[in-house]
Amino acid sequence: QVQLVESGGGLVQAGGSLRLSCGASGRTLSTYVMGWFRQAPGKERQFVAAIAIIWSSRRLSYADSVKGRFTISRDNAKNTVYLQMDSLKPEDTAVYYCAVATNYASGYLRDADYNYWGQGTQVTVSS
Repeated sequence: QVQLVESGGGLVQAGGSLRLSCGASGRTLSTYVMGWFRQAPGKERQFVAAIAIIWSSRRLSYADSVKGRFTISRDNAKNTVYLQMDSLKPEDTAVYYCAVATNYASGYLRDADYNYWGQGTQVTVSS
């Protein structure tokens, strides 16, 4: 069992920064792919970023819309994954969800690939 709790969301001006945190409990993070998704009002949930350890190699993936602005990282000692968001834009406004995939044989870029989800944290970027 994996329980996820996001934190760090809030209101920020365009061009500002936020760091989201996702604390995990129940199982070690060492065997999981952890990702971030977001969902804006009236839109489908979108992949944002993921961090995975596959074949003993750490791999990072980012959506094109956030490359160069967002950074995903993982602290195994704290069982926490982070999403550092810089140069925020109004279009980044959404509820951000932390998720875990325990079986990623088919990949981890779709929300259907993940089987554990946090409650979400609101990020609002004002113009």
